[in-house]
This record gives sequence, C-alpha cells and structure tokens, in this order.
Amino acid sequence: MKNKIVNIMGLVGGIAIFIGLTSSLIKSIKRIRMGDDLIKKTAVKLEKLNEENKKLALQAEVVQSEEFMEKQLRNKLGLAKEGEIILVLPEADILRKLSPIVPKDEEAPLKPNWQKWIDLFI
Repeated sequence: MKNKIVNIMGLVGGIAIFIGLTSSLIKSIKRIRMGDDLIKKTAVKLEKLNEENKKLALQAEVVQSEEFMEKQLRNKLGLAKEGEIILVLPEADILRKLSPIVPKDEEAPLKPNWQKWIDLFI
C-alpha cells in the first residue's frame, strides 16, 4: 500500500514538474517571439528614420547652397544685383480691373475640327 502511494506520489510529482517545465518553456517561447517582433518593428522604424535623415541631409545641403540663399534674398527681401531692373507687378485683382473686358457676344462660334482643317488648307 505504501509502495502504491509512493508510486502515485512520484507519478503526480513527475507530471507536476513536467507541466511546470512545459509552461515555463511556452512562456519563454512567447517572450522570445515578442522580442523578435519588437526587434523587427524597431528595425523598420530605424530604416524609416535613416531615410528621413538622408532626405533632411540633402535638404540641408540645398538650403545652405549659395544659389538657394540668393534666391531667398531676391524673392523674400526684394534684393537685386547691381544693374538689374526689378519689375513690380500689381496684384491679380488690380490686373483684372485694368485689363480690357471682352464681351461674350463677340466670341466666334466654335467650328468642328474638320471644318477648321478645311479652312486651313483651302
């Protein structure tokens, strides 16, 4: 009887240890997969940041070039080189007021394309 109890206890203990080790293994595998996913996400993010960094470096080169600075000085501050003539045009609404008005009645009737071609060659 004692022998049976010891065997049953040994079997139950062995099963408990097996279940404990299996659950620990499963948890470890889950943690490893989560770590791999985190590494992949971080690698993608790093790649995007590197691309953005390259774009910003190129943009910084363009902004620091003399041509860009000269263009900005000309456009935003209205500066010019010696001997250049600067034309200042009025705003669009003032130009509309000053431009001649073409009445819609004077517009030519539209002809089909084939008639335009015939008129051109005849």
